Amino acid sequence: MKKTFFVLLLSSLTFSIFAQEGREKPFSVGIGPEWNMDSRHNFAIGGVLGFTYNLPRNFALGIDISGSSNFSGTHVLEPDFIFRYYLMNRAYNGLFLQTDIGAFFMYEEDELTFLPEFGFRGGYRWLLGSSFFIEPYGRLGYPFAFGIGLMAGIRF
Repeated sequence: MKKTFFVLLLSSLTFSIFAQEGREKPFSVGIGPEWNMDSRHNFAIGGVLGFTYNLPRNFALGIDISGSSNFSGTHVLEPDFIFRYYLMNRAYNGLFLQTDIGAFFMYEEDELTFLPEFGFRGGYRWLLGSSFFIEPYGRLGYPFAFGIGLMAGIRF
């Protein structure tokens, strides 16, 4: 009797963890330009590629990979893990807040420098139909000062 109860309890917890209530498209991928202060000497322009997976209760996890250059010898690569919270509703769109943690690789004057990176991002995801979205955002953090960008993507 105890084994049967334990198996039923464990099964009910496991199924609730992986429930996909009302979420047709939990994955998304986006790409876009960014203007930032990744360089010590001037502004930089680059791009970002992002992947997210929607979790229950307005949360999402993902990976962002950004690259930028000031076109004067400083190049930066930023792979980050992200944790996002949508503030407005359960459709995984609208206003969001996000934390980023990862690495900051700067190639400058024939030398590669590694620094840990963390930051905060805020933005708004507009759905265009059921699959496409655009997402303007701004971010602050360390070791960069700021970034402003616009992503466009697809949910699947």
